[in-house]
Amino acid sequence: MLAWLSPGFPIGSFSFSHGLEAASENGAVRDRETLQDWIGTILRWGDGRIDADILCAGHRATAAGDVGALAAANRRGIAFLATAEIRLETTAQGDAFLKTYCAAWGDSFLDRWAAFGEPVCYPAAVGAAMARAGIPLESALVGYLQTMAANLVSAGLRLGIIGQTDGQRILAALEPAIGSASAAALTREPDCFGSATFAVELASMAHETQYTRLFRS
Repeated sequence: MLAWLSPGFPIGSFSFSHGLEAASENGAVRDRETLQDWIGTILRWGDGRIDADILCAGHRATAAGDVGALAAANRRGIAFLATAEIRLETTAQGDAFLKTYCAAWGDSFLDRWAAFGEPVCYPAAVGAAMARAGIPLESALVGYLQTMAANLVSAGLRLGIIGQTDGQRILAALEPAIGSASAAALTREPDCFGSATFAVELASMAHETQYTRLFRS
């Protein structure tokens, strides 16, 4: 798990900001407090919530040996993403994750899924790999959401919103949010699937035509 969620695992996570670059440009996110709120909201109510549910579904389908259910979870994860850039963010990372995992670790079950030839939703791929390795779902969720938060903090650092120490303060402050978001995903009913972070989605749409950009999303 540490290897797969490391910044050194080659999925290109450094190139995405999840709309944060546009939010910084328009002043909505401008300091430690607003960045912490932005990330915490994504984890609880935004694509962090969707990703957690898809990771759970991918993990459970793989643990059951049901490649069809894994493919269905993957399609659902992509279908519910609100913007073109957020879709690119998950499919670019998901495709890179699955290809690297299969090449380095070797896995006939995930090779069967890869043979479907469909776009790959990143949390579905992570959940499947964690299940194949026997990593408990609870641990996989906490690791995934902490990594998501850390990637957004890293984007905030490169955008000049915060410094290194404030970045660590944000991650420390978000530990309860990560824990509660992980716990909620374990028991959430399928009918509660979805997100409600319109400001993030509007920022993502605005980023598509932003003149000067460091990030792909």
